[in-house]
Amino acid sequence: MKVLCLWYATDDELNYIRGVLPRGTEVVAPKGEYFSRFEPTYKELAAHVVDADVFIGWAVPKGLLENAQKLKLFCWQHSGCDDLDHIGALAYCKQRGIKVANIRGANAVAVAEHAMMFVLALAKGTIYKHKVGQEGKRLFPVFADATRSAMLDGRTIGIVGVGSIGSLIAKQAKGFNMHVLGVRRNKERPVEHVDVMHGPDELRSVVEKCDYVVIAAPSTKETAHSFGEAELAAMKPSAFLINVSRGNLIQEKPLYEALTTGRLRGYAADAWHRYEYGRAFPISFLPRLDVHKLPNVLVSIDRAADADDVLERDVQWGVQSIVEYAAGKPITREVNLDLGY
Repeated sequence: MKVLCLWYATDDELNYIRGVLPRGTEVVAPKGEYFSRFEPTYKELAAHVVDADVFIGWAVPKGLLENAQKLKLFCWQHSGCDDLDHIGALAYCKQRGIKVANIRGANAVAVAEHAMMFVLALAKGTIYKHKVGQEGKRLFPVFADATRSAMLDGRTIGIVGVGSIGSLIAKQAKGFNMHVLGVRRNKERPVEHVDVMHGPDELRSVVEKCDYVVIAAPSTKETAHSFGEAELAAMKPSAFLINVSRGNLIQEKPLYEALTTGRLRGYAADAWHRYEYGRAFPISFLPRLDVHKLPNVLVSIDRAADADDVLERDVQWGVQSIVEYAAGKPITREVNLDLGY
């Protein structure tokens, strides 16, 4: 079996991978200088593509899959598979009978902590008060509506997407004595720390009860643009919306209008809608309406998963799928190519 690492793996990473895979497994990775360790070009991988049995990596150069004549397993080193779906890779793998595995859950703790950071920072006006303090000013009068902190204790938080990340957010929210409502595709499956679980068709009735709404759902054809004008209108004007999923789950225009008209108290996001139509419609990873510049908005430039322990766990969990495949066992984190996760 030949395993091709789609990144400039360090000696320690390669030694670990070779050490846990069956004896005789060939493990190769690009060598030399690089601009981005996790984004090699096709040219840097071309010599090993044709006879590789397994790919493992964070990025796939254009044309790589089509020329992988022996490929049987693709270990995608992300939780979300929407990037693969966007370039047609999931459909291609399904057509060719190539199994796809992801590392869902590997960054769950980091992203859940990030979500709670957003909840607290919005509630307490952290950034605004920090800037006021840096300028040597004081907030006056005390207990003014505009500067008084919101509370978490006894409040209701809704979690849209109660998977590995959402379930941890629920656990952390319980530490603040919050009432937790969940929304997920399979509402019959109970999740610890969620007081009441709802289905996607109940989303509006859920968010109208919430003081905080956290979106942690996977990005699929069904969830894209699913949070729009009706959902935002159903929320309390005093509520906060937090998105640690993909930006395209929320419609940008109604979000902008809600934030600028007092219909929504605040918003925080780790990632933004990705516009990629081409020259006539400018490609951008930032909001076209400059939502990220609004005073009641917090951003974190897609770095929720960039935390201690995550990279090491990514590698370990990705290699676990190869070990399971080589042993003829079910792959724990195999992706359902019809659902996209």
